[in-house]
Amino acid sequence: MKTEHGHSHEAIRARIGAPNARGYLRDTVYGGIDGAITTFAIVAGVQGAGLSSGIILALGFANVLADGFSMAASNYSGTKSELDDLARIRAVEESHIRDTPEGEREELREILRLKGLTGQVLEDATAAISARKSTWIDMMVVDEYGLSPTYPNPLRAALATFLAFMVAGVIPLLPFVFAQGDPLTLSASLTGAVFFGIGALKSHWSLAPWWRSGLETLLIGALAASIAYGVGHLFRGVAA
Repeated sequence: MKTEHGHSHEAIRARIGAPNARGYLRDTVYGGIDGAITTFAIVAGVQGAGLSSGIILALGFANVLADGFSMAASNYSGTKSELDDLARIRAVEESHIRDTPEGEREELREILRLKGLTGQVLEDATAAISARKSTWIDMMVVDEYGLSPTYPNPLRAALATFLAFMVAGVIPLLPFVFAQGDPLTLSASLTGAVFFGIGALKSHWSLAPWWRSGLETLLIGALAASIAYGVGHLFRGVAA
């Protein structure tokens, strides 16, 4: 297996010493899949109800803008809540270290013991870590609360979701903009390609083969589209 980074002394120090930062893969994949699913669900539902292409475009573009912004705003609020909770936990731990340092030091000692340290090594490690308050708090955040000490950026997370939603959400509408051939079939094909492409792309960050990840995402999208089309078809007579 090919290594993804070097293991020289300099490379290790540079990599481990670099500031931690949360990536935006989850936000991008989430926005892209939801954008394609919800927009094509509108296309399939309106087509199933027998309504015109003009209505499809109006509802579709309204969804891309409104739902895309709504998702971005929700992601911003959720990420900001994570950030606020992390700040709260760090403040709690800082007050505990200030008010009951021996109790917190005993908690640190127990955490290190569970990691396999014993005897004088355990005592030396406890003393060394507790001598640096920020490192001490980082360890308590991870091992006592199960949180990541990495600070996410709410605005960047929201922007990643919004852009991915916009790009993927517009694609199912393109056949109706140009009105060529059978727009529903072409829209379904393009949307399927988007689902498969997103799935294949995210396999780069997993152990699953690209084709399996692509098919999994494609099946999820196809199920959502089928449900929307079926519900729209039920109301065909009402809409007419």
